Amino acid sequence: MEKLGSELIVDEIFMRLPAKAIGRFKCLSKFFRDELLNNNFEITHSRRIITSLQKKLLSLKDNTIVVDNIVGGNLQADTSKTIISPSNVHPSYLRVLASFRGLILICNERMFCELILWNPTTRRYKILADDYFDRNFERNASTGGMYFEDSNDLKVLHIKRYRNVLTARVYSRRRESWRKIKSCNVSNYASTYYSWSPAIYSGRSIYFMVSNYWFPPGERHMVAFDVVSENFSTIPFPEALDLNPWQGHFLSIEMKLHVIVVGRSKNLYADLFKFEDDAWVKA
Repeated sequence: MEKLGSELIVDEIFMRLPAKAIGRFKCLSKFFRDELLNNNFEITHSRRIITSLQKKLLSLKDNTIVVDNIVGGNLQADTSKTIISPSNVHPSYLRVLASFRGLILICNERMFCELILWNPTTRRYKILADDYFDRNFERNASTGGMYFEDSNDLKVLHIKRYRNVLTARVYSRRRESWRKIKSCNVSNYASTYYSWSPAIYSGRSIYFMVSNYWFPPGERHMVAFDVVSENFSTIPFPEALDLNPWQGHFLSIEMKLHVIVVGRSKNLYADLFKFEDDAWVKA
């Protein structure tokens, strides 16, 4: 009965608390410490973050990492705080590959491309060791994304370019191991001329923007990775975009993929599009 009561506290009370507050309860007992450090608790708690009205904005400055609160869409300027990076790595060596429900996937380019899964709120992190990527390294040549499998296993997708060859691998948090994706059929974007954006997860896919600005007027592509079939595909950009140059920025709103398009003809142009039924519509 005592254990049942403790489990209810974990499931019904601790699960609703912000991550920073949870850390203070780990010293109450061995049971609470084990439960709050459990991978399943972390995953379930991170799923609740997506419905919270309070968000965090993390900024990598030249010499510091700053976190601000965003409440109801408004930046709370008086809440800024400086935090220490994982392993105390200088921020200039860090590159953000993806963010997902309070977790951040970063690349430490001081150590080849050492992948780090980081929770800035709790300050906990895990180095995702992979000898393959350590041996085959080019600077600014990787990207990635994160998602939950139906079994609540956190997965990390990592795409790496090395000598004009793309390799995609998926990490399982539960198994703590990597495996190669066989159907990496986007090798036409493997050239060093192409730049891959950080990823965004929306619906059941991870999306990237792939750009080539070396040869005017430039190229822009959208690449999708289906997390169920583990296949890559390309999707078109919104039609009637005759502006050049212009930039696109992904958003996920109510689990729907959106893109903000910003460009300039005579005047600055900005518009929001939603991807629905395999087509773009103005939102």
